[in-house]
Amino acid sequence: MSEFSIKEEKILSDHFSNTKDNVFAIITPQQVDRGALMSRYSRTDKSMRRIFLDEFLKNKNRGEEFYNRVLLEYGDDSVAELGEAQIAIEGLSNIAVKKIEDRRIGLSYLEKSSRYVTWNKKENGKYRFYRDEKIMNSKFANMYEDSCNLSFEIYSKNIEPMVNYIREKYPIEKYSFKDSIDKKEKLFTKLKNEKDIKSANMIYKSSTKAKALDILRGLLPASTLTNVGITGNGRAFEYLLTVLGSSELDEEQKLASKIKKELDSTIKSFVRRADDKYGKAFQKYLRDVKNKSRSITLKEINPNPTTGTITKLTEYESEKKALDKIITSIMYEQSPSTSYQNIMQQVKKISKEKKIKIINEFIKIRTNKRHKPSRAFENVYYTFDLCNNFGMFRDFHRHRALTLQRQLLTTDHGFVLPNEIKTLGLEKDFKECMKNTKETFGKIRKKYPEQSQYVVNFAYNYPYFMKLNLREACHLIELRTIPQGHIDYRRVAQQMYKQINKVHPNLSQIMKFVDLKEYDLERFESEKRTEEKRKKMKK
Repeated sequence: MSEFSIKEEKILSDHFSNTKDNVFAIITPQQVDRGALMSRYSRTDKSMRRIFLDEFLKNKNRGEEFYNRVLLEYGDDSVAELGEAQIAIEGLSNIAVKKIEDRRIGLSYLEKSSRYVTWNKKENGKYRFYRDEKIMNSKFANMYEDSCNLSFEIYSKNIEPMVNYIREKYPIEKYSFKDSIDKKEKLFTKLKNEKDIKSANMIYKSSTKAKALDILRGLLPASTLTNVGITGNGRAFEYLLTVLGSSELDEEQKLASKIKKELDSTIKSFVRRADDKYGKAFQKYLRDVKNKSRSITLKEINPNPTTGTITKLTEYESEKKALDKIITSIMYEQSPSTSYQNIMQQVKKISKEKKIKIINEFIKIRTNKRHKPSRAFENVYYTFDLCNNFGMFRDFHRHRALTLQRQLLTTDHGFVLPNEIKTLGLEKDFKECMKNTKETFGKIRKKYPEQSQYVVNFAYNYPYFMKLNLREACHLIELRTIPQGHIDYRRVAQQMYKQINKVHPNLSQIMKFVDLKEYDLERFESEKRTEEKRKKMKK
């Protein structure tokens, strides 16, 4: 017999995916009610659908009232995670988008790609880059505008020449494509079917253009306007708003206000504390932390910038200790009523040969990249000191299951000059651009150290450090060495693997799918697979 009457079931059908099963989706229109139902659920022995009928149906403000009480009166932050929103932000700088993407938990991002999108378009006769009010109202305005314009002009005028150069260097005739008739891979010149020829051209054009844009992206300044989509819960959004509100940059403060306004239209109850007295106090705290860190650093540390790239493993433990930790953790879950300490004592008595054999058993059962090592492999950590071009950093920055700390973007560490730039005869223009940027940056920096970042090109090297466990290292390095990856981060990930392998030759074998090879057209095989999927969808 149903818990609900026929009349109640009819009402519930507009708010829940079903009225009888023990598994159901909450589809009631108001986001605040969905979250409130979830939270109220934990405070009563009633079923959720019964809660809705008894407590929410007749009171349209029930969800809002519930949150005001639980979130504000009781201070239960966790309930703010029950409200979700999706927002899009268009026309923000690459400085601001990195600040947003610094948030690790509760938010997911999708950002406009410099590999697939050309950045040469103008809006109202102007290149699309951020013009900071402080800079534009200062004596540096013309200098800043000219410097960013120069970066865009050199980038824009060389798109076509670079694409042509790549296609001359890697002619389509060199590559094989799938023949739809006999399903075999054949050189382009051997294809007979018109559809196959058309498909091959599309694959080739896409992969060559991607490579050309990958090479040229170093010319783009950090002021380049991009777009980002964000999905997240209320608690994470609230913290994001607090961080942006505490920023020294006008752009980020304005973004905080705009994001808050939009979230108020969807999940207001979940983010109301972002700018109330508690939110303002939190913003002050974040500013105080930053200022205190800055003052202590100025007293204790002498600046010592070095030029060039760095990928260096600086902190790790002996493989002997690492093996003990991982094997202890592996055995812990399967050791009834035995403490971690006791298991560790027993593991230490196992011979090294046997320990390696145990690890090898887990290496064997990983048959593809999606088979992540178990959490046992989170017990060993590596710290890398890194300094790579800012364009590459943007890709590594997407990894969030780790500790990453970074400095301000500057011109102090030199820049990366791609070989293709030299070969095509663009070295003079490229270096002129970098020189101009350095001079402009140096002048603005004295007055506006934070705002000066906007003018710096993606090609300039950027210092940060990364602390990650072996499980995450496995994910990052395997992902960032795939053939279709950008050559810059592929080489850094390869170096990271080699350095881990040197200090942990046995444990590093868990990273079975690291690709140490070099490729001509990084996107080629990936584009082929994408095209095959398109064909199947059309059938």
